[in-house]
Amino acid sequence: MTYTLQTENRIELLTRLGKYMLSGDLEWLDIQARAVSANAWFTAAHISLAINNIAGEYLQKDKLEQWIAHYKVTEKPKTIGIVMAGNIPLVGFHDFLCGFISGHNLLIKLSSKDDVLFKCLLGKLTGWEPAVGSQVQIADRLNNCDAYIATGSNNTARYFEQYFGKYPHIIRKNRTSVAILDGTETDEELALLADDVYLYYGLGCRNVTQVCVPREYDFARLLNIFNRHNDYADLNKYKNNYDYHLAIYLLNRIPYMSNESLLMVENEMPFSAVSVLHYKFYDDKKELIDSLFKSEEIQAIIGHGFIPFGDSQKPALSNFADGVDTMAFLCGV
Repeated sequence: MTYTLQTENRIELLTRLGKYMLSGDLEWLDIQARAVSANAWFTAAHISLAINNIAGEYLQKDKLEQWIAHYKVTEKPKTIGIVMAGNIPLVGFHDFLCGFISGHNLLIKLSSKDDVLFKCLLGKLTGWEPAVGSQVQIADRLNNCDAYIATGSNNTARYFEQYFGKYPHIIRKNRTSVAILDGTETDEELALLADDVYLYYGLGCRNVTQVCVPREYDFARLLNIFNRHNDYADLNKYKNNYDYHLAIYLLNRIPYMSNESLLMVENEMPFSAVSVLHYKFYDDKKELIDSLFKSEEIQAIIGHGFIPFGDSQKPALSNFADGVDTMAFLCGV
């Protein structure tokens, strides 16, 4: 594969793509509806959220120019294999963006859970500039690549290590996010925290799945504010999870708190199931923060002095997954 566009041309194409994604183009709206039909966890609102965040944070000309200025784009493109996840809409877009703008040739394996949206967007880019079709291709098998970027679960990561370990690689495992509460949060901040917990049904690595709270914390106030998302229980797959875990807690006499859409249980583990939010108490905030920073399981921390409430699902271009600078990796391959 060969590719001849310059960085400024790629930025122009990405900027145009951002405008298209925010447009009311009927074909694009139909594609979004098809994506909802293809994955029972995807909703029109969540797809719109992902689109707005990508277009607003990633596909703005000034942001792209400032971001790319920190890297030396390769003059000798390699072939990069990218395995994308499918837990939330367009979750692999940032990896594509990094590979595309860094000038490499890309072979992309899409998740069957999220292949409708990206195929459309790649088709648009290729329609505007046929050379994109030579640089970026969708494939079922990623053979003979010079380097790999793969995102999946802890289980799939073992296979990725087996297949890709001898090549330069970034292999991502399960991660999740936590919130640190100190009891001084306003109602508005807790309402935004509800978004961090509930959006995408909690399936993203940037979703808050555990809150760390001081002792004697007022959970009743928190759950009452979280009622704003009780409509999530209308999705059968989500409600089935809620009912299943509620039954488990009842049968095993595990103490829990709940509203109509969320179960809260005390648990030291940061990972929680869909419809469940773990909580744990802390006595020494500094000690807690130190432990979270050392953990390889934590993607993001939300709270005062950290990522603002409500912003967990709005990563900027430089907020790389797992804290690994994808662009630096690609520029050094």
